[in-house]
Amino acid sequence: MQGLDLIVKRSVLNEAELVPFDVLEPPEAGTALLRIDQFALTANNITYAVAPNLMRYWEFFPVDREGWGRVPVWGFADVAASAHPEVAVGRRVFGYFPMSSHLVIRPTQVSAYTMTDASEHRQPMSPFYNQYSFTDHDPTWTAEGEAMISLFRPLFTTSFLLDDLHRSNGFFDAGRVILSSASSKTAMALAHLLAAGGKVEVVGLTSAGNVGFVEGLGCYDRVLAYGDLESLPCEPACFVDMAGNADLLRRVHEHLADDLKNSCRVGLTHWQSLEGEVKGMPGPRPEFFFAPGYAQQRLDDWGRAAFLERTGVAWAQFVDTGAQWIHVVADTGPEAALARYNAMLGGKVDPAEGLILSLQPG
Repeated sequence: MQGLDLIVKRSVLNEAELVPFDVLEPPEAGTALLRIDQFALTANNITYAVAPNLMRYWEFFPVDREGWGRVPVWGFADVAASAHPEVAVGRRVFGYFPMSSHLVIRPTQVSAYTMTDASEHRQPMSPFYNQYSFTDHDPTWTAEGEAMISLFRPLFTTSFLLDDLHRSNGFFDAGRVILSSASSKTAMALAHLLAAGGKVEVVGLTSAGNVGFVEGLGCYDRVLAYGDLESLPCEPACFVDMAGNADLLRRVHEHLADDLKNSCRVGLTHWQSLEGEVKGMPGPRPEFFFAPGYAQQRLDDWGRAAFLERTGVAWAQFVDTGAQWIHVVADTGPEAALARYNAMLGGKVDPAEGLILSLQPG
């Protein structure tokens, strides 16, 4: 049987190809073959592609071609074949996948609820990305809700953790939180959490063309186009940088200077403007926020049951609101997926659209 990969040149992200491969069926002992049914494509996936090498996102799903890789995505798959006694064919899972038609994993720690991929090459990276949840024992899963789960749930966890970081630190003695790339889904979810919890003014920075959309979300107290940043009054503030634009980061630091109490780098949606660490800026040193690392801290602090309960309650309070913000656009087929990837990379996707894609034939 033939499978299909969408591979990307790591140094030139707009060089992407569809490449066939042979699917091993039946799989070798101790493994399971997952047929990737659908996945979300968001600006967060561009972050995975351009994040510093120390984040190792390219290493989850390596390919044989030197300098190329598969961009990770979140979505749903069905167990198509299994040579593992605890993993039944036909079970549906949610988790971390490549932009591919199939994936072979080596299940371990299999329970009624989850399993973990023990493939050797994935072990040096965060275990957060190696766990797959079975939909038939996931209380948050519904068939009609799969698009929202793929689009938002992994990003929502990052937003939840960022909200907790700021609240647990008293907002670093600031009364305002500024989010760049305010139309990105991670920023939208964080703005929702900040607004729901009160106590701070939530300011969104976005491109001029997206101001109306971001204002219409109703979770930002103030929305500014990037060009209007300097009109923001200088008052104590925190900055959460979802864009990764070096020039914007410097402008925020220079404008707020000592009024900037914390600077947190999360996303890299403006990947073309990524210039590495910006030196010599006033204000606090920008720190990169690695969600899995912070999640592990909270797991240690709260315990797994309490962590899942807190994130589950927050998700339940968010999901209906998020569904009102986003129009799901589903596209099936390899060529459609490649076209949508190039559109996302070029910033040509309407922020009101949520892309759900599949490399399976239409």
